Order: sequence, then structure tokens, then C-alpha cells
Amino acid sequence: MGDMALRVSVPCVSRIHRAALASSSNRCSSSLQSTSLHSSCARIVGRCIDRAPAAGGFRQRIRGMASTEAAELDTGKESVLEWAQKDNRRMLHVVYRVGDLDKTIKFYTECLGMKLLRKRDIPEERYTNAFLGYGPEDSHFVVELTYNYGVDKYDIGTGFGHFGIAVEDVYKTVDLVKAKGGKVSREAGPVKGGSTVIAFVDDPDGYKFELIQRPATPEPLCQVMLRVGDLDRSISFYEKALGMKLLRKRDNPEYKYTLAMMGYAEEDKTTVMELTYNYGVTEYTKGNAYAQIAIGTDDVYKTAEAVKVSGGKITRQPGPLPGISTKITACLDPDGWKTVFVDNKDFLKELE
Repeated sequence: MGDMALRVSVPCVSRIHRAALASSSNRCSSSLQSTSLHSSCARIVGRCIDRAPAAGGFRQRIRGMASTEAAELDTGKESVLEWAQKDNRRMLHVVYRVGDLDKTIKFYTECLGMKLLRKRDIPEERYTNAFLGYGPEDSHFVVELTYNYGVDKYDIGTGFGHFGIAVEDVYKTVDLVKAKGGKVSREAGPVKGGSTVIAFVDDPDGYKFELIQRPATPEPLCQVMLRVGDLDRSISFYEKALGMKLLRKRDNPEYKYTLAMMGYAEEDKTTVMELTYNYGVTEYTKGNAYAQIAIGTDDVYKTAEAVKVSGGKITRQPGPLPGISTKITACLDPDGWKTVFVDNKDFLKELE
């Protein structure tokens, strides 16, 4: 979702939308929203038990009840995490801000071979979106560019890495970028210590694109690389909360970094997250350019619960967006990277 989604806050939700949230919570009998409250009560009950009379097995009966309650909470956590692994999820799009929309569209279409799928202007909110990719949005991962009126420059920060694009001939693509006046920040050639041919090019705003030589693939826009401060912590979160699989992990001590590829299918078939840990670096600046990843889900309410029990922070409570009724929820991972989950059915309706 674009900057419009970023501006929505819980107080803006109407009474009808709040009722929808409450109704959904009632349907989820294993809801864990009050987990912290249960924990506090459990500690109080424990102290009361210790002070209670021992006669008649009273303490034993109360402890048994408390143990049952704790077991039910643990079962609830397990069930929502198991559901997250089975949820019908797909990476939908990545959102970021640009300073000159027409210039960026021209670079992506003429140099990178993308297609302009749709464009929408929201004058009352003073921004314009453009969606580009290598296939229709209902089946492909795309980029959602956001231009905010009057803002021509952004800070990308040190945390964002690059996007990956699979091409059949890296050398030819690099020559095309040069011919169009684009910037090549790493010339075409094999990776150090390997045989895969890659190159890096910069778009007009400074976002880096890694060109990866591969045979024809169903999803050319194949990677989003972000830097993280604790790789094992991030892998655990992306597995549990986002329902992704660890596809591979590679340590490169010579260059002092480790990377993990996370996704919903194999790398040559879909878009994946490339999480990179640089030895000894635990924090990065986010800047104000890169915004978020959007992921489809069958249930934004259960997704929010999975995020909570996995240690993530909910930044937008699950529910419909005012005006368009598309249900979403948003969260931050342990490093502060934002993900927005979008109801699958609502997303398809929005495309219609």
C-alpha cells in the first residue's frame, strides 16, 4: 500500500470498522491479545497460592488450574504459528519514494524492461503512485513508486541494500543502461569466488539494482535485500511471523558478512528476501525513502496474532482501510523494517 496507508491511524477507524475488529476477535477463540495480562494475573495467583492454606489440597487444585490456563495459552501460540505456516501468502509489492516519477518510470521501462501497470493520482493527499513490474499484479511481485508533491529528494539510509533482477544477459543489459545514460556502479562479471555473472546499476534516486544472470524465470524481480543486526533473530521472526522458509544461508568470512535467503518458494520461481548481517554491525539508519513490503494473507487478524507472539510490533491494528474497505495490518520486524499484510480477496477486488 502507498503513503496513504502509512497515514492511517487507529483513531481514524470508524465505529463500523471497530465493530468489525471486535467481531473478528470474538471469532478467534484462541486470541492472544491479552497474553501479557494473563502473565501478570498468573504471577499474582502464584503469590496467592503460596499464602493459601494447605488443607484439603487447596493449593494443589489452584496450581492445577493455573497450569491448565498456561498450557492453553501455549497451545494458542502454537496454533496461530502453525496457521501462519499454512497461510496462503505471497509477496505483492515493495513501496518506496522517488523524487521524479516520470524520470524513474522511464528508467525502469527503457533500461530494466519493466512495464507500467497502472498509475493513480491522489491530489487530496498530494501524492501519486505508479506500479511497475514484469507481469500482472495478481500473479507477480511489483514495485509501487510513490511521489509526494514537491519532494524531490530522499535519504535511502544504510539499512536498505538493493533489489535483484534476473536477466538472461547481464552484459547486454549493462550496455543498454549505459546507452541510456544510466549509472553502472559495478561492472558485469562473475561474483568473487564464483561463476554467476552479476552487475549493479543505480536508478535516478540512487536505489541499487543487482542484475543476476539466469535463464528465463517466471519472476524476474527476484530479490529485496535488507541489512539486519542479528541474523538468527531475523530468521526466526521471518519464519514464525511471516511464514517464510529459510531457503539457504551463506557465510562469507573473507568479506565479513552472512546472508540468508527467505521466501515462500524457491529462488528461481519467486521473489525472496535477502537478509544480510555484516560482522559487528547491529544497527542501521532507515532514512525516509524505502517504505515497506506488502504480503498477501487470508486473514489479517490471525496474522497480527502471529506477529505478536513472535515478538513483532503491530503498527496498524488489523481492519479495513477507510474508504476502500481493504483489510490490512502492519508490523515492524526486530530491526524496524515494515511489512504490511493485505487480505488476499480484498487485494484482488481492489485490482478490479
